[in-house]
Amino acid sequence: MATAPAEDQRRLLDVQALDTRAQQLAHQRKNLPALARLTELDGQIADLRASLVESRTRVADLKRELTKAETDVEQVRNRAARDQQRLDSGSVSAKDAVALTDELISLAARQSALEEIELDVMERLEAHEDALAKVEAANDALVADKAEVEAERDAGWADLDAQAAALATERARAVEGLDAALVALYEKLRAQLGGTGAAVLNGNRCEGCRIDLPPGDVAAIKSAAPDAVVRCEECGRILVRVAGATSPVA
Repeated sequence: MATAPAEDQRRLLDVQALDTRAQQLAHQRKNLPALARLTELDGQIADLRASLVESRTRVADLKRELTKAETDVEQVRNRAARDQQRLDSGSVSAKDAVALTDELISLAARQSALEEIELDVMERLEAHEDALAKVEAANDALVADKAEVEAERDAGWADLDAQAAALATERARAVEGLDAALVALYEKLRAQLGGTGAAVLNGNRCEGCRIDLPPGDVAAIKSAAPDAVVRCEECGRILVRVAGATSPVA
């Protein structure tokens, strides 16, 4: 049976308590409420992105369509203005005057039709721009929420990291001077058993696995030399005997 000073074994419980607290801090860091909220916001932003791209594309298409409609109307107006100018000049023949008059009538009808198209495009563009503005406002609100939650997450991380750093310093002091073989065994068991390598023997219960040990095992443990490193027969953890223990020390 391995041995280590009884005081070192008792001090090992302090190390275990610090390690347990470090585990709790690590768990808190991975499970900050802000992280779940960020995941939710990322999903909402992703869902909105498709609508945003579609709406922006539709607005861009309608702007090009409006530019074309405006160009078509302008071309007809310019042609009509030139025809009217020629007609007003009085320098054309009667035959040409009739042709110009007929063309002006045709151009007027064409202009009216094109202006209807232009108006329709303008109305559709206005509706889509309004829809786009609403989608962009919703997206901006989500992005702003995300930035706020990220700041909350970073502040939470900074606080937990500061606690972990202080804990690491305290842990280094707690383990200093302990029996090297005892610490090595503890570290090995801690890695194998979910972070708990040592536990107090509380009455006949191992507070590592929370199992009541058989009377024979308890008697053997209690009769072992104070410097004997005893292990729980159920979970294999180091069992530390503390006089009057009534609660877990971990």
